[in-house]
Order: sequence, then C-alpha cells, then structure tokens
Amino acid sequence: MFFTRRDSQKVNSMFDAIISMFLFAAPSVTNYDKVVSTIQQIAQQNPANAKVISIGVNDQGVPIQALQIGNGEVGSLVVGTHHGNEYGSTAVALGVADSLAKNPVAGQTVYVVPVLNISGYNKFRRNETGVSGSHDSNRDYTSPCKSGASFNLKSTKALSDLLETKNIQISATLHTYFPAVVYPWGISTRDLSTPYDAKYIELANDATKESHYRVGNSTEVLYAADGTFEDYAYWKHGIWSLLFELGFSHSPDATSIKNMVEVNIPGIRRYLENAPKQRVSSHAFTGKCDGNVLQRIWLE
Repeated sequence: MFFTRRDSQKVNSMFDAIISMFLFAAPSVTNYDKVVSTIQQIAQQNPANAKVISIGVNDQGVPIQALQIGNGEVGSLVVGTHHGNEYGSTAVALGVADSLAKNPVAGQTVYVVPVLNISGYNKFRRNETGVSGSHDSNRDYTSPCKSGASFNLKSTKALSDLLETKNIQISATLHTYFPAVVYPWGISTRDLSTPYDAKYIELANDATKESHYRVGNSTEVLYAADGTFEDYAYWKHGIWSLLFELGFSHSPDATSIKNMVEVNIPGIRRYLENAPKQRVSSHAFTGKCDGNVLQRIWLE
C-alpha cells in the first residue's frame, strides 16, 4: 500500500491527536466524550472500512460506543478500560482502532470498544457505578470458581451479549499496568493448564516482539482473580482470549502513552492475524478451585 504525503499527514495527525488526549490525567480533560469524538473521526476518515456502533448502554443509560472495522467472516474483539482509571488501555485501544481502520485485518470484522466502564473513566475511578452499587467490572462475569452474583452491570452484560451476536472468535482485553501478555487460567486454582497452552504461548510471544513484555499464565504472572472477562470468554465460549497488561503505571505521561501505543499496535494486530479462526472445542474447567490461591499481589 502506498501513501501520498497528504495521507501520511492524516495518519500522523490522528495518531498525534490520540496521544494529545492524554497529556493530562485529569478526568475533566480525558473524558468519554472525547473518546466518542475520536472514533467518530476515525470512521469518517475511513468510511469504507469502519463505522461507529453501540453495543448497549451502561447503568446511566449512556451508549457504549465501539468501532466496527472490516467485513470479514471472523469476529474479533479488542476491549479497553474495564477499569476506569486505566486510561493507558483507552489510548492503546484508540491507536489500534485507527491503525486497523486504515488497514483492516483480512477476513475479519474487528470490534474495538475503547471504554467499557464509562462512569469510572469519567471520574478516573477503578470501579463502575451500577444500579446496585459500585462494582469492579472485571470481576463481574461468571467464572468456574466465583461465588455471588454476576452481571451486576449493564456494561458487562452488553459485552457478553456481543460475544454471541457477533460470533466472536478472538478477543484481546487491555489493562494497565504490569508489562505482560497472559492467557487462561487466571482463576483461583492450582490446576492452571489448558489443552492450548502451547498455542497460547506462541501467540503471546508473537504479540510481544516489540514490547518485550513478559508472557505466561495469568495466575502465575499476575494473580488469581475470579470473574474476569478473559477467563469468561475462554471458559464459557471457547474464545481465544489474551489479556494485555500495558506499560508500567496507572498514570503514564504522554511519552509513556506514545510508547505504549507504538509497541502494542503491531503485536495486537499479529495476534488477531495468527490466532486460530475457530473457537476451541475443549474449554471446560475440570480442575479444583482453591480460595487460598486468590492473592492480589499487584492491582491491574
């Protein structure tokens, strides 16, 4: 593909515009309206490849906007900002959306959700405010080792519904911060292996060629956490699921944001391209849950 000088200027200006959104961490500056405006601009600049859609509404009735990119048979998902204070994941999601809109992944329709937790993002707060109180969005899914209610939030239910309505085969969830790309299981168990560990390691290694992030099982590299989207997508649906823990801070400066976006766009694209195009067949959890494993050493 050849770009004219004018095309190159457009590429740089959108990239710079995304980075400039995060010059300050204050919620009044980095807010959801600007995210929506950005994906609208990306769609306007790439009308043949991208369009803005809503995947549902949150508990405040605000539409959760996403960019639908491409028109292939394979459905893929990139979702950022389950945790509202992790705006580095928002920046990377927007960078991925812009890059893929300019050059879609062959044979795929990719849905990029830059911000799932809108109320938390607008207040620079980890949890999301729902009808029944404040909830950690990335503990709100069903899980083999979770007790208590799931889908307390309309946002997590909307994302869950998207997996089925769009027949998602591949998912990447974006968080900050602990530089790693990890795969299931991430639940409270000592029985961590899946039949697809070797393939997951291969995919994660491919995804980290530029970032040089650590690769491994989610519980071993991070900690056990029941009710996360990553395990839910794999366990419930057999979706290929990787969790990208981005960068080194919950409050990265503009230089760190720029680096975070630049080193992860190629790897996320390669993951989407290289992941198998069908859901896995053996995704049941056959191990034993162990609450003693549930240790949150780092907050992602």
